[in-house]
Amino acid sequence: MLSRKIFITSVLRKSIVNEKKRIVDLSVDIDPDFWEPQKITRKIVNHKSGADKLGKSYLYFQSVSFLRRLWMKIVKPKKYYIDHRDFPDGMGLSLMTYSLTTHTGTHIDAPYHYGWRSDKNGLQKTVTDIPLSWCYGRGVLLDFSDGNTVIDSDNVQKKLAETGHELMSGDIVLINTGAYKKLGKREYFTDYQAVNISALAWLIERGVRVIGTDAFSFDRPFCDMIADYKRSGNKDVLWPAHFFGRDHEYLQIERLGNLEGLPNATGFKVCCFPVKLKNADAAWSRVVAIID
Repeated sequence: MLSRKIFITSVLRKSIVNEKKRIVDLSVDIDPDFWEPQKITRKIVNHKSGADKLGKSYLYFQSVSFLRRLWMKIVKPKKYYIDHRDFPDGMGLSLMTYSLTTHTGTHIDAPYHYGWRSDKNGLQKTVTDIPLSWCYGRGVLLDFSDGNTVIDSDNVQKKLAETGHELMSGDIVLINTGAYKKLGKREYFTDYQAVNISALAWLIERGVRVIGTDAFSFDRPFCDMIADYKRSGNKDVLWPAHFFGRDHEYLQIERLGNLEGLPNATGFKVCCFPVKLKNADAAWSRVVAIID
């Protein structure tokens, strides 16, 4: 009897805790109407066509010879075919096919994406090599959305001091640059704040494995970097934050959203599990903050 009471009490306590949790969506929409360097396409099979497609699948999965299958496609005997008229309300199931890159929308860059040194033989982690333990941890929000502060080591330390949070190994650091407000426009890709590698180095040295930004990239816009390279011939100006990952293993979350929706800079957990794309360089993630 006592054990039963303990069990019931435990269940009630868990229910109360769950009711107090709040989930904040930190991901952006993947929308074919958004301006993207590589356009998103979406092909829709509606419910009527979906019903016909399901009807044809019956034939597809029949274990018959090629000639018999061809005969059935031509003759279409009722025994082997159904269509939308056979379905309740004349509707089957819809189907959508999206065409997009692994770096479209809110996504996680695996170390493989950054490349490797010529003597390392491509041993960088892909999406399916990433330990899932890296993708869940205490969150820390650093607000640089004023657009006037360089995101470097000194300023990251100042922002962190303002939060009163003591950084620990496994913390997930999110950087709000204000770029989310330009989502869907061309300017989202050409006008945003980059993250200086001094900030990355300082965070990674303290055990941070995952760092996120609401901007399109950790590095400066493409045209700015390439123009600098053309003027100087210095290869180090090209994608420095990404290439920093060749020597210092970490994950980038790019294209976060709604960081303004977090009520505080700390006091929440971040969940950012990537979609399991085998050996991919990056994968989409429905990143959320879980607030007690």
